[in-house]
Amino acid sequence: MTHTSQLTLAEVEATARAAHAGQTDKAGRPYAEHLQTVAEGVRARGGDDEQIAAAWLHDAVEDDALSERWLEEAALSRRTKDIVRAVTKRADEPPKAYAGRILATPGALLVKEADLAHNADPARLAVLDEFTRRRLTEKYARMRALLGLVADEV
Repeated sequence: MTHTSQLTLAEVEATARAAHAGQTDKAGRPYAEHLQTVAEGVRARGGDDEQIAAAWLHDAVEDDALSERWLEEAALSRRTKDIVRAVTKRADEPPKAYAGRILATPGALLVKEADLAHNADPARLAVLDEFTRRRLTEKYARMRALLGLVADEV
């Protein structure tokens, strides 16, 4: 498969935005803002185009915005598909198994790191109620520990 037959980053972004249209995050913001921030976080951390594409799509299958079949048939690199699959949580999957799959998939850790960084952003969490904020903060800290990620610099 030649590179030109694959979706461009702009096409991947447009697909992700359309797939998540109408969805909001826990703070009530358009979900595409999260995807854009994660994609920018991957780029800022030195990620390549395959990882940036995966960042745009990282929640699409998990949120049923796009199907696993769509992902399989999409004009994306095998590595991008593998990263999306790696960061897609499965029903009743223990966090340790999820972290292990991310660590075993080349390129996936950087995408998950950018995702966790935005999810755990204090400004983003500040609008949530205290119980939810505390629960999510602890959840994200546990996942960072399982992935061997040091705390974000402040």
